Amino acid sequence: MALDLFNASVQHGLDVAGISVFAISGALLGVRKNFDVFGMAVLAEVTALGGGIFRDLVIGAIPPVAFTDLGYLLTPLVVTVLVFFLHPEVERINKAVNFCDAAGLGLFCVVGTTKAHEYGLGLTASVVLGMATAAGGGVLRDILAGDVPQLLRWDRDLYAIPALVGASATALLIKFGQLNGATAAGAAALAFVLRLAAMNYGWRAPRAWQRRSTAVEAE
Repeated sequence: MALDLFNASVQHGLDVAGISVFAISGALLGVRKNFDVFGMAVLAEVTALGGGIFRDLVIGAIPPVAFTDLGYLLTPLVVTVLVFFLHPEVERINKAVNFCDAAGLGLFCVVGTTKAHEYGLGLTASVVLGMATAAGGGVLRDILAGDVPQLLRWDRDLYAIPALVGASATALLIKFGQLNGATAAGAAALAFVLRLAAMNYGWRAPRAWQRRSTAVEAE
């Protein structure tokens, strides 16, 4: 993701860190679903890279960076091997994983929005792709695992909305010519803190006004 907001090596390190924590969530879901190692690897790859690949295909950044930087493609595989052998220990640090996942969400919504705008999209479309970059992999993961995506479930803490807020803040910074390394970090931190608050306080999006449905989501 060749952005000028940070030093290239710093940016690459942040990307790999975000990919790693998203891959952990995918591989762990594979464990919970009793998938074999190949299934775990597929979920790890899709969770970590799916949102970015979708964004790159939409904006015409072909081939997607996930296929031009071997580190991006291999990182989820390394994570899969670690989770395969150490998943009980990884489960025990679930809070730390969620913390890192929230950080990845903040980073990717900023990176996605900025890259989409650099490729000529308007601010609104850039915000949508920024949100998709951050949350799209999780949607694909849940679909492949046979679950209703957590993004759509009322009984899950806010996830897409923090990404939307971070992407919108980034778009506003672009509009007013104030986007730089420090302000981009601030937009990412905004999404990060909102996601952490949602997890800590159980914030959820409202359901339909005066709804009559009695449907209950399955665990």
